[in-house]
Amino acid sequence: MSPRTDKTPSHFKTMMQSSVPQGRKGKHQMIVATILSDLLKLDDGSAIKVPLLDLAESKEKVRSALNRATHKAGRSVATASDGNFLYIWNVPAPTKALRNAS
Repeated sequence: MSPRTDKTPSHFKTMMQSSVPQGRKGKHQMIVATILSDLLKLDDGSAIKVPLLDLAESKEKVRSALNRATHKAGRSVATASDGNFLYIWNVPAPTKALRNAS
């Protein structure tokens, strides 16, 4: 194909496609990454206690972002909250015996 010969100026700047970022790095990435990291270190029967005042966004938005990340990673977590904290813990995978019994 020949290069475009239309000399009308573009409305926007251009760049090489190879320089375009390819990952979605939303505004919740840092808190979600921190929570996931802490969940990996969490003992069974324990929960992470995140102060709601420390969240830059609403707990609903952080919960939603965490839900997307955990589903993408194939992990199961549960959450709860009260007026001051967001609680997050790992949900153990069902054992093979329990899955076969159903």
